[in-house]
Amino acid sequence: MALSQALQQKQLIKLLPQQIQLMKLLQVPTALLDERIKEELEENPALEMADDDSVPDYETEGQEELSDFETAADADDSYEEYDDYSQGEDTVYDDSMDSIDLSSYDAGDDDIADYKLQDNNYPDASEHQDTIYKSSGNFHDVLMEQLNMLSLEKNEHIVAEQIIGSIDEDGYLRREIEALVDDLAFRQNIITSDQEVERLITLIQNFEPAGVCARTLQECLLLQLKAQKAEGKDVDLAIKVMDKYFEEFTKKHYDKIQKGLSITEDDLRDVINIIIKLNPKPGLSYGGSAQAESYVIPDFFINNNNGKLELSLNSRNAPDLRISSDYKEMLREYDKGNKKDKQQKETVMFIKQKIDSAKWFIDIIKQRHDTLFNTMYAIMQFQHEFFLTGDETNLKPMILKDVAEKTNLDISTISRVANSKFVQTEFGTFRLKFFFSESLSTESGEEVSTREVKRILSDIVEGEDKQKPLSDDILTEMLNEKGYNIARRTVAKYREQLNIPVARLRKQL
Repeated sequence: MALSQALQQKQLIKLLPQQIQLMKLLQVPTALLDERIKEELEENPALEMADDDSVPDYETEGQEELSDFETAADADDSYEEYDDYSQGEDTVYDDSMDSIDLSSYDAGDDDIADYKLQDNNYPDASEHQDTIYKSSGNFHDVLMEQLNMLSLEKNEHIVAEQIIGSIDEDGYLRREIEALVDDLAFRQNIITSDQEVERLITLIQNFEPAGVCARTLQECLLLQLKAQKAEGKDVDLAIKVMDKYFEEFTKKHYDKIQKGLSITEDDLRDVINIIIKLNPKPGLSYGGSAQAESYVIPDFFINNNNGKLELSLNSRNAPDLRISSDYKEMLREYDKGNKKDKQQKETVMFIKQKIDSAKWFIDIIKQRHDTLFNTMYAIMQFQHEFFLTGDETNLKPMILKDVAEKTNLDISTISRVANSKFVQTEFGTFRLKFFFSESLSTESGEEVSTREVKRILSDIVEGEDKQKPLSDDILTEMLNEKGYNIARRTVAKYREQLNIPVARLRKQL
């Protein structure tokens, strides 16, 4: 076998560990940043939280020469460099800034970082209220309470618990009976049969809320109708429709249902009114399976101060961090010792490594702070009119590249920030990706946001005659009449993105 040499040219991108860590931290929302910092505090004893009344130590007097123990990469640094890097205060800026000056964040070792400074006249982060979307109980606990009220044998109770534990947060049992039987045999050492599991499933289906433990939507709705019938309500016709013509009902083939059951349009209308009041996800009435509360904590706040927009970064979960003074003192003491002692040299190297790691983490947190603020500030500049009015039609076309060019950041970095962060305004709380949209040309040549077109499309559908809903062709004509050059396939795409069904499925009797 002959050996040969050849030149090959490859394009590679190598990321430093710091860059990878920064990318990961950018995706962490404010609500979870505190947990990430606590993990780092537990792993690195050289990193600590600054006390509220502590004064950063910026003294540089008595600086000694570096010892031989210090690494070559940090030969220009000494332990006096590892002074406090503070985090945790809100940064407040307004839209009077002409441009984003990244250099304003670069503070020297002897100065307090600019991003630490704050005008006390601005509201503190603690004054902002977190947006609470849902508060709920525990769905599984509700089912277990009902189970405990029944007189069951020990093994039956264990099987029923297994069934309840397999119910998802919507209230459905989506596991096959065979899988449940196998789990009971291998994990609980309980030998049971398919028939026994089916019997207990039927028992649990009588629990509240009605429709729980169903395997399909059809079964869920039928369970609720049968519960209403047990209460004496006249729902026999609705049960027939759900039992015999479920597929036709979901596709709104009402003529087939009328013909098959020989009923009038008024009868069918009554059935529809009964069915649409049923709950397709009964588990959600108790807030799901295990989530006690769900919060959205904004990462940014934008206030309108007499027509002047003010941006603040929520740093409530980013406590003040600093290098441990004990570790800095330990480094000083060991540095005075015997330079030739192997054990002492290893100790100094360990301390130096921990201090380097702590300083690096503090720098990463600061970079995250700067990146988030600069990204949001650029978005605020682009969408200035929206943040003043709250009118979606004022949203300008904006893509990731626009913000990347303004902030001198990579598009992937902007994407990470936009997909995982929220901003709270006086008009509501929005995910940052809400503000990104492509452009569409009008007849006058003006570039408008596709979000504006979607808003108008949504308004048209909302105001249509539901007995004669508008087809995509008619919607296209109406948008063209308003000056928006848009094709029918684009209208269909926007309609699907807005979760608006086709005209036939929007029809009402």
